[in-house]
Amino acid sequence: MLTLLAPAKINLTLEVLAKRQDGFHEIRSVIQAINLCDILHFKPHDKVNITSPAPGWIAEESLVYKAVILLQNITGCTRGVNIKVEKQIPLVSGLGGDSSDAAAVLRGLNQLWGLGLSGKELLELAPQLGSDVSFFLYGGTALMEGRGEIITPLPLLPQRWVVLVMPSVPREEGKTKRLYNSLKKSHFTDGQITARLVDRLKTGGEFTPSLLFNTFENVTFTGTSGLGVYQRHIMKVGAPHVYLAGSVLPCLLF
Repeated sequence: MLTLLAPAKINLTLEVLAKRQDGFHEIRSVIQAINLCDILHFKPHDKVNITSPAPGWIAEESLVYKAVILLQNITGCTRGVNIKVEKQIPLVSGLGGDSSDAAAVLRGLNQLWGLGLSGKELLELAPQLGSDVSFFLYGGTALMEGRGEIITPLPLLPQRWVVLVMPSVPREEGKTKRLYNSLKKSHFTDGQITARLVDRLKTGGEFTPSLLFNTFENVTFTGTSGLGVYQRHIMKVGAPHVYLAGSVLPCLLF
């Protein structure tokens, strides 16, 4: 049996530069993998069988299933596999769990099926599954550009503790797309906020919470989602810095 970890991610910065002609948005973001992980177990099987004990997780609607089918179609491999997904990353949370699982499937089946695909070839497949999948083939700390598929590894962020808060607000499929569509031109930035953090990481300068930024705070903490109430209450009990950790729900406390 082959077992792989699929880590969650947080956005240390997330800038939206413009809306693209293909309907996506041009972004610039510094992404950090964290040690909250899903666990995927792979076993040889005569057919494709994907299971998870997680409530609400449907294999056929996941990127895990799509990654298996993509590899079969691209390589012509007819082997099966039994994949068990232990979900530790909350569903539809903006922490990249589904994308990270898909990256683990690309790596895991490349090994289990003996496909011999290079790292570059896996990276070429990743954007066909989702914008975040490319990052999870790298992990660590990285600059994300384009619609999310252009990844540049960065020096690792010094180890530090963060607390993730998952507010009890509705988690809806498609919320990320709606958030992007709710951004106004005044919320677009030129990428310099992210550039400052990239420069600080490259030069080994001090990392401070003042370097963090997420443009979605413009439409989540001030909107009707209820996240602004959570932010204020968390700060009242002593958290000095509270940020949106992704594009959907978690709040990040430094």
